[in-house]
Amino acid sequence: MAYSDFQLDELVKKFNLTLREISDLFGDVPEVVPSDYLMLTLRQNVNLAVAINTEKARSELIIAPVLLELKQRFADEVSLFSGIDFTVDSAQGLGGVCDFLISRSPEQLFVRAPILTVVEAKNENLKSGLAQCIAEMLAAQLFNQQEANEISTIYGAVTIGTLWRFLKLSGQVVAIDLTEYFIKDIDKILGILFSMVNAVTP
Repeated sequence: MAYSDFQLDELVKKFNLTLREISDLFGDVPEVVPSDYLMLTLRQNVNLAVAINTEKARSELIIAPVLLELKQRFADEVSLFSGIDFTVDSAQGLGGVCDFLISRSPEQLFVRAPILTVVEAKNENLKSGLAQCIAEMLAAQLFNQQEANEISTIYGAVTIGTLWRFLKLSGQVVAIDLTEYFIKDIDKILGILFSMVNAVTP
């Protein structure tokens, strides 16, 4: 079994999770003004990605530039991984390739302290990506426990590039933000991503 094979109800039962659906979970997070470079990139790329309308186009033209902005603004404090195998516990199905992973460590050769998983929703359906994202968050949580990393909270994002939703895992409680953020709200999206990195002690 891989992360993408999980169904949400199955995942909740298997790992004894509690789901909390909260509207505007990150509503109080301050916005972050994007760089001129990111704004120019999105102006040039978003319509093209929507016209091409493939996961690959949305990933390369929208999602990656947003996450690169996060990586660049935090400099040596975080590392960014794309399309890597992140198998933590095959017996529990916590294995497979992550679309994107942010680690609270400057180490770029391997994952050291995962804090944020980003999943590209299939068929432009954000709900369909929730189970995969939560499974990857559980794997990150387990990885940190195994590595004795003092990281108590794991964050997640499900996106199709033009639309984003965010999650938070603490213990066995998964808080799912019911609010959806459009790419035109890039200041808020960046604000949430920045707050997730800042909330985690390296």
